[in-house]
Amino acid sequence: MNFIVVGCGRVGAELSLRLCKSGHQVVVVDQDASAFNRLDSEFRGRTVEGEAVSEKVLERAGIAESNGLAAVTNSDTLNAAVAHTARVFYNVPVVVARNYDPTLRTMLEAFDLQTVSSSSWGAQKVEEILASLSARTVYSVGNGEVEVCEIVIPAEWDGHPLSKLLRHVKQCIPVALTRAGRSSLPSTDTRLQTSDILSVSTTFEGISALSARLAAGAEV
Repeated sequence: MNFIVVGCGRVGAELSLRLCKSGHQVVVVDQDASAFNRLDSEFRGRTVEGEAVSEKVLERAGIAESNGLAAVTNSDTLNAAVAHTARVFYNVPVVVARNYDPTLRTMLEAFDLQTVSSSSWGAQKVEEILASLSARTVYSVGNGEVEVCEIVIPAEWDGHPLSKLLRHVKQCIPVALTRAGRSSLPSTDTRLQTSDILSVSTTFEGISALSARLAAGAEV
């Protein structure tokens, strides 16, 4: 597939290399030619120097034949402008914009763009580690607002129904229960067993509440 990466900073250089190693055709665009020095020696794509908001620059990068574009500069306004142009005027199928400043995230979302906020996502991951939550994240959606987490059922909850565990716990939806290596879709009447692995779709607030409920014990 053909991809365009706008911005050859640390994120852009790493993304370009990963796409290239996956067998895709990659074009990197940056207004500063020296930025291309960040590209790994294994990078085999093309580079285009110039302003990414320029129609001529985008066409030199092959935007008409592009399957996807990622705007990952450290300027949220530039990312929004380039991503909007690619999606609306060139009908690029997949467009992603990086959010650099969390306070400007709503501006990017106003353009109805797929947005990745590395600052917000990173801060949430650090918070989870510091809070020592008794859960393991296996899948993250969006910028980490919703995640699928796994928790191991302790002995104190053996024999109790799932409904009791989730009572008064908001923003937490059970999606699977794994027992002895086999997974099933649990119901509220499912009786928990020691060492069951419960997978839940949840927010940070939800998994925090569920962890506290587990720690409090079934008799509370």
